Amino acid sequence: MTRPFRLRTVAAAVAATLLLTTGCTARDDAPPPPAATPSVTAAPGATSTVDGAPNPFGAHWDWSRYQQFGPYLRRLAGSATYEEISWCEIERTSGQADWAGLDEIATRSRELGITLHLKIRTGVCWATGGAARHTRGAANKTESAMPTDLGAYQRFVRSVVQRYGPYGVREYAIENEVNAPSYWAGSPEDYARLVRAAAETIRATDPKARVVDSGISSVAYGMGVADRLVRAGRVPEAITAYQAYFQRRVGTRGQQIPVVTGEAQLRRALGTETNSRSLRFLAVTESLLTDRTVDVRQVHFYEHFSGVAPLLDYLRATTPAGTPLQAWEVGQFWRDGDGDPASRAAEMVKTVTLLAAGGIGEISWLPLAYNPNNAAGSEVRYGLLDPDGTERESGRMLAALADAARGATVTQLPASVAGRLNGVAFVRGGSSTLVLWSASNTPVTVPAAPGGRTGAVGSPLGAAGGGTTVTDVPVLLRADQPVERILATVR
Repeated sequence: MTRPFRLRTVAAAVAATLLLTTGCTARDDAPPPPAATPSVTAAPGATSTVDGAPNPFGAHWDWSRYQQFGPYLRRLAGSATYEEISWCEIERTSGQADWAGLDEIATRSRELGITLHLKIRTGVCWATGGAARHTRGAANKTESAMPTDLGAYQRFVRSVVQRYGPYGVREYAIENEVNAPSYWAGSPEDYARLVRAAAETIRATDPKARVVDSGISSVAYGMGVADRLVRAGRVPEAITAYQAYFQRRVGTRGQQIPVVTGEAQLRRALGTETNSRSLRFLAVTESLLTDRTVDVRQVHFYEHFSGVAPLLDYLRATTPAGTPLQAWEVGQFWRDGDGDPASRAAEMVKTVTLLAAGGIGEISWLPLAYNPNNAAGSEVRYGLLDPDGTERESGRMLAALADAARGATVTQLPASVAGRLNGVAFVRGGSSTLVLWSASNTPVTVPAAPGGRTGAVGSPLGAAGGGTTVTDVPVLLRADQPVERILATVR
C-alpha cells in the first residue's frame, strides 16, 4: 500500500537538489522537454533500460528525501519506479494545473537512469463531486471517486500522457488498490468504466504506451489465491496456501484475516464484506486483462517469501498468456517484527529472486527507507536504508542483485535441482550468476566450475576452487559456464 505525499512539497525538496547540481529548475509553467530529448524507456515486454542494460530490481521512495537517497538510487540504474498522482491535487481549480512537482520528479528519475511509471488517480474534489470519507497522512490524501464528466477526465489523462511521454514514461496505471474503500469509492463496474475511458485516451495519445491495472492489494491477492483453490475443490491446498501466505498477518486486521485451520473457517474468512469486495475487484481486474483493455498486470506483495509460490500459481492461472507481470510494490509487512538485520536481508533476497524466477519483470521494493514519523509509530514495512539514507545489509544485497541482473537474461533453475536448491540465475554472454539457497535444512554442495567465484550476496566474491556449500542463507555463485552445467553434478 503506497504512502503518497504532496507534489508541491516534493517540488520544493527536489528543486533545491536540482539547484545545487544543475543550476536550474523547471518553472510551474515550463513545457515538457521535446520528443527528441534522450530518455530512459522500456520496450514492451522488457524491463526498464539504461544504455540497453535492463535491471529488474528497483525501489519506491519518498522524493522529499531525495538528497539522502540519491547516492544509493544510482546503484539501481536500469530499474523502474512509479509515482502516484491525483487529478484533484494537480488541478485544484478547474483549468489550472500545477505540474511543477511532477516535472521535477520526471527530470530527476531520468537523470538517475530509472524509468518512471505513473499511477493516475482522481481523488475527491470539484472533478468528482461529493465529500471524501477517508483521509490519510499529513497530506490528507483521500479515496478516488468517479468523475462527474468523463470527457474532462480524458482531457486530463491526455495532458498527462502528452507531457510525460517525452520524459520516457510509457506505463500508466489507473488508480491504486481499488479493492480498498480508502482508495476507491465506486463499484467494480465504475472502475471498469473509468479504466476503459483512460485506456482509450492513453492509446490514442501515445500508441507506444501501456495501460496498467490499479495493483490489487497484497492481502486481496492472498484471498484470491485461497478462493480460487476452494472453488476448484482443492480445499486442503487452499488452507495450506492461506496459512503460508498470511502467517504474519493473522489478527492484524481484526477478523478480516483470522486464524484458519479448516474449511468452515476459510469460507467464513473469504465471505466477509471486506474480502468479498476484494474478490469482486480481482475479478473485474482479470476481465480487463482478458479483454486487453489493460496491457500489464500489477502485483503487490508484502508477505513472507513462502507466499510467493501460491501467488505465482494464482497469477499463471488467471492472467492471459503473454501479459507482462510487474511487481510495483514488494516489501516485508511484519508488525513488531523481531528479525535481525541479517535474517531480514536474506528474506528480502529470497522474496525478490523467487518473484524474478517466476516471471515478474519489474520488482520495486517499498519502502526504500521507512519514515520514523509514520502513523504506525514503528517500522511495519522494512526498508533497505535507514531513514537518513545509510545503507543497510538489505540495501547492499539488493544493489548486488541489481548488478548481477543488469543486462542479463533471467533464468529459472533447472528442474534437476528442484527440491534441493531455490533461487534464480542471470545469464550474460558466457557467464552465469546464480543466487542460491537450500530448499531444506540440508546443505547442498555445488562443485567447482571454471572461473567460479562465490560469496555472500552483497560481499566480495572469492575463488570457489573447492566448490560451494549452500545453506538456507542465500549465496551468489558466478562462473563461465551455462547454468545447467554448473548445477549438473550438485550433491
